[in-house]
Amino acid sequence: MNTALRVTAFTAGLAAAFGLALGVGHATGTGPSAGPAPATHATGHAAHAEHSEDGPAADHLPGGLQVSERGYTLSLDSPFVTAGSPTDLRFRILDTDGKPVTAYQQQHEKELHLIVAPRDLSTFQHLHPTLAADGTWSAPTAVPAAGEYRVFADFTPAGATEGLTLGADLHAAGDLRPAPLPQTGRTATVDGYTVTLTGDLTPGRSSRLTLNVSRDGKPVTDLQPYLGAYGHLVALRAGDLAYLHVHPDTSTPGPEIAFTTTAPSAGSYRLFLDFQHGDTVHTAAFTVTTGQA
Repeated sequence: MNTALRVTAFTAGLAAAFGLALGVGHATGTGPSAGPAPATHATGHAAHAEHSEDGPAADHLPGGLQVSERGYTLSLDSPFVTAGSPTDLRFRILDTDGKPVTAYQQQHEKELHLIVAPRDLSTFQHLHPTLAADGTWSAPTAVPAAGEYRVFADFTPAGATEGLTLGADLHAAGDLRPAPLPQTGRTATVDGYTVTLTGDLTPGRSSRLTLNVSRDGKPVTDLQPYLGAYGHLVALRAGDLAYLHVHPDTSTPGPEIAFTTTAPSAGSYRLFLDFQHGDTVHTAAFTVTTGQA
């Protein structure tokens, strides 16, 4: 299955949601044979902000809520696309002088991770664009339906001590048919796999989420590394699409993938788990609602 342009119908939140240590298209490929090391509990692919047991630092907003932050700006060549039509999504990261950034630190095998999701959180794309010498990034993609989308760029500039996630709006023309937030239980099925979510979110307090992967009733114990980890979890907060992308606490190839999480507020979150098996990346999606602390 070509996960790079695949839209996951959510049965299984981009840089801005909550200090959730979780995490359509996906880029496929086989990871290194050695198992990945456990990730630190930080926002995004890079260490955007340190989190205490009582929640995220007060001076750090969730990622992806701003188009400009700490002197960097996400600039789309065009914020308009046509739903269902292949397009080359082009953008640049500008510095304080308005010049394109051309040097980045590699984080989890890539210099920049790009997430595209609609406001209704019905689909999800995790892309890895290519960088031209002039600082222009490009990624072939297609959004499946008309509506308002959010584009998240997760990166660390060369020489920076921490990464950041910027977000910009993308407008898709076509026949708009708004849909409510997908509602799911604790079990998601995708491409013949069953993923079960255990654990709960508590606003402002560290929690542990575990996702268990099985196939045909048998636990999957030979997950393949994908971008340096056995699983990636993106969390998007419904309403403003605050984003967080973090990595597992453990380094075993399944069936369980554990994450430490901190939700910044009460509300509903959409969780997207990427995992690789059989040389293909799969995405399971969940909707989780948390109340007051």
